[in-house]
Amino acid sequence: MVKATVLGAAGGIGQPLALLLKNSPLIHELSLYDVVNSPGVAADLSHISSPATVTGFLPKDDGLRKALEGSDVVVIPAGLPRKPGMTRDDLFQKNASIVRDLITGVAKWCPKAFVLVISNPVNSTVPIAAEVLKAHNVFDPARLFGVTSLDVVRASTFTAEITGESDPRKIYIPVVGGHSGETIVPLLSQANPSVEIPEDKYSGLINRIQFGGDEVVKAKDGAGSATLSMAFAGFRFVSANIPHAVQGEKGIVEPTFIYLPGVTGGEEISKAVGGLEFFAVPVELGPNGAVKAINPLAGITDTEKELLATAQTGLKKNIDQGIEFASTSGAKL
Repeated sequence: MVKATVLGAAGGIGQPLALLLKNSPLIHELSLYDVVNSPGVAADLSHISSPATVTGFLPKDDGLRKALEGSDVVVIPAGLPRKPGMTRDDLFQKNASIVRDLITGVAKWCPKAFVLVISNPVNSTVPIAAEVLKAHNVFDPARLFGVTSLDVVRASTFTAEITGESDPRKIYIPVVGGHSGETIVPLLSQANPSVEIPEDKYSGLINRIQFGGDEVVKAKDGAGSATLSMAFAGFRFVSANIPHAVQGEKGIVEPTFIYLPGVTGGEEISKAVGGLEFFAVPVELGPNGAVKAINPLAGITDTEKELLATAQTGLKKNIDQGIEFASTSGAKL
């Protein structure tokens, strides 16, 4: 029995994510929380003929506590979406406060849950979440994940368009680093199966993977950001991986932004990336969360090393920004 809770369930990512989770036979209870409209979303989803029961909660009547109690998995897509001209950094002040407050609820009412942070900027919101959990003495690095699956999904999709592969799911490209712009590092040299990218298309492919979100923001012309593809990627992490891992299935690997010092194999990777404590790598999952951080950096090309160096600089700033916010804004409420 798995209870999944979506915080920010009435938003552009939250609604399609909740729909996908309702349709999963692995989820038996679905709890939806938002500041508006979540009971309506829950009522709508409850008509779908799948096993999960659905309940919606608002802040009134202690709604956050009721939504979170007993949760096995908490997914947080809450926050403001990007609009044309905005960077993920522009979202920081608003979304940082939202994530801080929601994670405080997690710390109080379901500290053993797997916590999946989608709210941007992930490079900063995950460190904020870690600091809040530390302040409540419930931080378990194996249970806190920044969702970067969309970067891998995009890498597969965009690479397949160049190689002519009709099914992008057959191509796996490790993507490491962070979850914004130049902090996203696709390791095309480590593709499985290997791929041949023409030299005149390589830079464009890297740029498109790194800035794919901008492509969607521009196309939606102010009406939103990459909500549907992000919901798909979040669902892939939640439903295709976490419930199986909770039930003891072995060999489940998913890319995610984690606290490296707290996971087996993480220290080695941290040393290889300039001492960064948070970094996205493929991670083996198990019943208690992250089992092992897998290092895909051996054998990368000189070009990828340059991309990695650039990513490290941006990531350090993002991580420090999150930690500073948590320390100055009151991580323990």
